[in-house]
Amino acid sequence: MLMSRRGAALSGEFRYLEPTYSGQASGLYMPRDQLRDRDRWAYALKHNGTIDSPIGGLGLNIDAKRVSDDNYWRDFSQRTSPMGLGTQLTQRLLSADASLGWSRDDHSVSVRTLKWQTLQDENARIVPPYDRMPQLHWRYAPQEVPGGFDATVEADYTRFRADSFYTRQPNADRSFLTAQLSRPFLAPAGFVVPKVMLNTTNYQFDSAITNGQTSLSRTLPTFSLDSGLVFERDASYFGRNFLQTLEPRAFYTYTPYRDQSMIPIYDTGLNDFNFASIYTENAFGGNDRIADNNLLTLGVTTRLLDADTGAEAVRLGVAQRLRFSNQDVTMPGGKAVNDRLSDVLFGAGINWTPEWAFDTTVQYNPKTSRSMRSTVGARYSPSKYHTVSAAYRLQKANDFIGEASEQFDVGWQWPLNDLWGDKGERVPGGPGRWYSVGRLNYSMKDSKFVDTVVGLEYESCCWVGRVVLERLQNTLVSSNTRLMFQVEFLGFSRLSLGSNPLQSLQRNVPRYQMLRQDVSSPSRFTQYD
Repeated sequence: MLMSRRGAALSGEFRYLEPTYSGQASGLYMPRDQLRDRDRWAYALKHNGTIDSPIGGLGLNIDAKRVSDDNYWRDFSQRTSPMGLGTQLTQRLLSADASLGWSRDDHSVSVRTLKWQTLQDENARIVPPYDRMPQLHWRYAPQEVPGGFDATVEADYTRFRADSFYTRQPNADRSFLTAQLSRPFLAPAGFVVPKVMLNTTNYQFDSAITNGQTSLSRTLPTFSLDSGLVFERDASYFGRNFLQTLEPRAFYTYTPYRDQSMIPIYDTGLNDFNFASIYTENAFGGNDRIADNNLLTLGVTTRLLDADTGAEAVRLGVAQRLRFSNQDVTMPGGKAVNDRLSDVLFGAGINWTPEWAFDTTVQYNPKTSRSMRSTVGARYSPSKYHTVSAAYRLQKANDFIGEASEQFDVGWQWPLNDLWGDKGERVPGGPGRWYSVGRLNYSMKDSKFVDTVVGLEYESCCWVGRVVLERLQNTLVSSNTRLMFQVEFLGFSRLSLGSNPLQSLQRNVPRYQMLRQDVSSPSRFTQYD
């Protein structure tokens, strides 16, 4: 590789694939950067492997990325980074993550090390995440518990280390033990699952916290009761026969209050508010905060399932939390949750035919009679290599999101030959076919395109050519632009100039299909929920 202003660089990639393990290694080395007057380098390693041994299953996973200096992310674009890893190596947070795991019967143990390289900018410094040096984890989940119970016990010890100059809090050794016991009562007409949990956590700090202590402990019980009913009936709409369901659900959880304001944050954040998280016991992800809860979540879902295939044609859902007392446990600087009624979640998904799909999610605030967050999307995919999708996303500012956003997104893959009447797939011996592909993300608030990916593909008898222009915003005021070329010799290899345009299309264009790729028709097992 030759960069006209910086000089010559050598880059390469090595991949391996065996029945029980696989991986790749990529790297770049520039002996002398003429603009920085120093050597520059970058590498990325990835390995995933499992082994069945007499003592149990063993697994080793490695994902490590490193660069030579703090300016690498600014000086080297995705286009000039090692093949296939441009996006990963041009971020300001680079991880070196390695874990060794063992499992046998009901037990599993893992040892993990995670160390971050933070590329600092004097004009825009960021707080580095905590290294885990090391993290030891044990889990016991017996498959057979007398009386129909389900039980799980987990223990974890982690040494959190980071530069206190940025974090403004002490490093710590954290250990926790969680145990939970549930008794599912399951039937075709519904379910009831009572559960009790106990969490005990201990912190040892390397320096005193605000109140002068160098250690803290916290023990909290949690009780939850999940229940639901399933009603079914035969129905017919627009000449189609369906099995229609009505599925009400009630979820209650209680956790007493414990003052946790003195506990620093090491790996914890507020969970997103959605249909997956609204039926959970804790409002936080991680182990530094356990929300005090006394709330009931009520929801109902109705579905239309095709009577012949079992495919889900329509899904409609609504859910809301009813809070009986305030939630006083918050993230640092957060406000207590005093509202007795949460926002209402509305969701709809329609897949009336395999060609058409529609989905929407709305978070509605009954107190202000306003939608706080909305997502509306539609897709049309009449056949292979023919797809058009559009989405509208609205996010209002709130206590957790300081700035509102409103975006419109459109993506497509479509044969250009269709425009002049040459429809259908390419026939053997016939002329080549041109395809247009791309995705545009437009910020209505800023009146500009945020992300743009547009390209052309050409399919011939034995090769495929691609040209892709990609412009992705990486900060509020800057973006990366790259032009990529590729020739694919079918069944043999791909030659790229710069980064791989195929990876850009697969990553950015919804439902993109690689030309000449065999795509199986959906079955009742892939579409049934």
